[in-house]
Amino acid sequence: MTFCLGVKVAKGLVAISDSRITSGSEVSSKKKMYTHTNQHGTVFIMTSGLRSVRDKSMTYFQEIIESNNEFDKLYKVVNCFGDQVKKVAKEDKAFLLAAGLHFNLSAIIGGKFSKDDEHKLYMVYPEGNWIEITPGSPFIIIGNSGYGKPILYRNINYNTPINEVLKLGFLAFDSTRVSANDVDFPIDVLVFDADSNKTTEKVFQKSDLEHISYQWNDLLNESVKKLSDDWISPFLNK
Repeated sequence: MTFCLGVKVAKGLVAISDSRITSGSEVSSKKKMYTHTNQHGTVFIMTSGLRSVRDKSMTYFQEIIESNNEFDKLYKVVNCFGDQVKKVAKEDKAFLLAAGLHFNLSAIIGGKFSKDDEHKLYMVYPEGNWIEITPGSPFIIIGNSGYGKPILYRNINYNTPINEVLKLGFLAFDSTRVSANDVDFPIDVLVFDADSNKTTEKVFQKSDLEHISYQWNDLLNESVKKLSDDWISPFLNK
């Protein structure tokens, strides 16, 4: 499984992806975030799904985008990736289904190119079609999504500052990591700053952020103790 989070807020984009790969009983690490910069701007893409489908679709996509500087709007890049997913489906889907495997691939694509009016964030489905992430629902998770969503739903909106998005994004990942054995460090973190059009990417190991996890755990414990317990009294007065 995978944890990939993309967030679009007024001040920019945040992307976080884990790197754990589970194939049967084998566990390894592989980068799930790909970035590309050309004369028009920078795009990032994160993928989740059946590894063979992911690898083949990304190989086809990288060959095209790295040899083509004509992409001047992000949706054109998204269409290109969707076309590669459809191509792989034509080549492999029937064989995968015959082997009892689902054709499974989702992607988050974000960035800004020269003719985009603002930074953009998209989700691509296994069928190759896509949706654009909008201010009303400013984040998307692919892969193992259930554990990380609650804190994001409660705290992120379109005007949330980038530094808070980073904190909340990490906590969403950390909640998933401690609840599922198929999501883990290292994580790739990317920020696109809308004011400067600058993209910054960094890899974090467990040792880099473990203290944040412990701090969050302590804060949660203290918060629970401070919650009102007036509604509990009927269960305690016997």
